Amino acid sequence: MRRARLILEDGTEFVGSSFGYEAGTRGEVVFNTAMTGYPESLTDPSYAGQILVTTYPLIGNYGVPDTGSGADGLPLFMESNRIHAKALVVADYSEQYSHWNARESLSSWLKRERVPGITGIDTRRLTKVLREHGVMMGQVLTDGDDEESLSVERDDYGRVNWVEQVSCKEVITYPSVGEKRYRVVLVDCGVKANIIRCLIKRGIDVVRVPWDYDFNDLDFDGLFLANGPGDPERCETTVSHIRTFLSSTNIRPCMGICLGNQLLARAAGASTYKLKYGHRSHNQPVQQVGTNKCFVTSQNHGYAVDSKTLPEDWEPLFVNMNDGSNEGIRHKVNPWLSAQFHPEACSGPVDTEFLFDDFSKMLGQWERR
Repeated sequence: MRRARLILEDGTEFVGSSFGYEAGTRGEVVFNTAMTGYPESLTDPSYAGQILVTTYPLIGNYGVPDTGSGADGLPLFMESNRIHAKALVVADYSEQYSHWNARESLSSWLKRERVPGITGIDTRRLTKVLREHGVMMGQVLTDGDDEESLSVERDDYGRVNWVEQVSCKEVITYPSVGEKRYRVVLVDCGVKANIIRCLIKRGIDVVRVPWDYDFNDLDFDGLFLANGPGDPERCETTVSHIRTFLSSTNIRPCMGICLGNQLLARAAGASTYKLKYGHRSHNQPVQQVGTNKCFVTSQNHGYAVDSKTLPEDWEPLFVNMNDGSNEGIRHKVNPWLSAQFHPEACSGPVDTEFLFDDFSKMLGQWERR
């Protein structure tokens, strides 16, 4: 293994060894505290533009499953058809792997996808730096690379419209599994494959449209706003289309996840802000507002909705029990709701997958009106 370095924008340097593709790269350095799920995380489009640090020390021990797609056009085991993270940083990479579903090593996959990987890093110290300072830009270099200037702004990541880079380029339709019941437009801001799986298995035909597509002239029963990377302020075109949908006299159900929560809130008139180091884990506790119900959730986001700016006809639906930040909103009358966390998980707990059932029930209730 060649020597590799991670250099943060404040000059802090971490030295380790390269086990992925040997090339330099830059991105926003973020950490995830999950114990499993590195194939799903790496292929989650929400990590576009970011260098992913795993706090769990042993990574790679169960290899990588089949990266191909099934007959429905969705990846068999991944969340998209490629790695979106700019690089992977781990404490201890396991060269030997063993799992019934494994097809190759993490190292060979990273090399094939041309994504750098660094092992031997003190990820505990790195995480403490990020928690105290907040996420920051960083650069990965291997020996022999030309070192580039790191005179980057803290908000360089936020200036890029990452959604535009990961969204589909044309309309794609996914037929429901079993008897068709409803037709839903899904705005692809970087959708995870398991969100589509959760919809089609509930008898929903999914019409996946690009992030800036004006869907309001289509014939559909409900609207779904997907997850995605980056600052929601870069998606004003999407917000404008959502605002048109909300103001229509033809009221139809709407559900959002992650970035979809932020876009729905902005369309309603609320504001969003950047978290210091975000929520990226499998163990984020959220409480359903007005109840004593608490759920353990999987999350991956760096921005949040400012609940104080919600209009009077909207209210928080969930709240984060660690820091009190918003974890979902809903309209007080109309069938519109969203969650900041991932009910479909993959990987992570599926405690809140019932939200897809709630959305399906709303489609039926409003269809009969």
